[in-house]
Amino acid sequence: MSPTVAIEKCNNYEDAEVYNAVKKAVDLLGGINSFVKKGEKILIKPNLLSAAHSDSAITTHPSIVRAAIKLVKEAGAFPVVGDSPGIGSAQKVSAKCGILDVCKQEDVPLIELKQSVEIENPKGRTFKRFELAKEALDVDGIINLPKLKTHTQMFMTLGVKNMFGCVVGKRKPQWHLAAGSNREHFARMLIDLYLFLKPRLNIVDGIVGLEGEGPGSSGKPRHLGLVVASGDAIAMDRVIIDIVNARLDDLITCKVARDDSLGETDLANIEVMGKTIESVRIKDFVFPKVVGMGFSLPYNLDKHLKKHLTAKPFINKKTCTLCNMCVNICPPGIMKEIKNKIEIDYDNCIRCFCCQEICPEGAITVKEGFLMKLLLK
Repeated sequence: MSPTVAIEKCNNYEDAEVYNAVKKAVDLLGGINSFVKKGEKILIKPNLLSAAHSDSAITTHPSIVRAAIKLVKEAGAFPVVGDSPGIGSAQKVSAKCGILDVCKQEDVPLIELKQSVEIENPKGRTFKRFELAKEALDVDGIINLPKLKTHTQMFMTLGVKNMFGCVVGKRKPQWHLAAGSNREHFARMLIDLYLFLKPRLNIVDGIVGLEGEGPGSSGKPRHLGLVVASGDAIAMDRVIIDIVNARLDDLITCKVARDDSLGETDLANIEVMGKTIESVRIKDFVFPKVVGMGFSLPYNLDKHLKKHLTAKPFINKKTCTLCNMCVNICPPGIMKEIKNKIEIDYDNCIRCFCCQEICPEGAITVKEGFLMKLLLK
């Protein structure tokens, strides 16, 4: 059976308008009762990257969360909202972006995904074991609410990538360290993780997306007016890539899914309902400078040329407030505050760009090696 993806327009974040758009999209997929049964406990999993106002388009907007809560309640189920931010608690991050207020108003628990447990994944193509949040496993099902935004390492963070939030925050750097700058290896982990957790329903907040150097404060909010939903995040992400006028191979999780025959990535085999892709296509969406090398160098040259070829995190010392959030999250621990500035040991930097992702001031950007700049001209 072909996967189905629903596309709807929504011009603003007014609660009633968002609810109508989300419900219409879900109804096109068969209605909420096709995904949620009476009496079930359903985890609603937004994107809570870091403590940022909802206008920044860094986190899932609270009105999307409210719409999902209402639909789950209408199905006679019990919603709970939860995530594991990279920095800070779920309570702190959700309070800043407005999701905590929604949970209080709707009388729904907001939980921290914080208890890490080891899980066997025998069906995994590459990763046979995970350390996941117990809270994400102790539910009957998951509704995944990603934000439509760019990501300097993975190109975009959509449905598949958003499930990485079910890895406890303090464990996330270990996965980045294990994958290093190998984007395909990291993408395979994300796909195995998604297929293991298999959220029942995915609803993308694309009303205001984030373009440019996302997924954090270096990106720029952009009004897109879109809500996209599907029971299949791989197919949904593939449709979104076409909406923003990118190629399948640009989104590394889509490329790996196609190469490994994991999920449907052929648009001809995906049923699109509601609005057509062409009617909502964004032809001038601004993409990030994707980091990570797609090839390897001879051993005796690698050490000398790596720093000149690979992109690296660059800190604007005028913007940096020395909050040390980047220092604390750095997987290999190669960032330090020395004499009132943050220094980076580039020889041991794995180019995971966790520092850029978490910086609240947008002080960390991507800087190409000078040889790479010449190659790209």
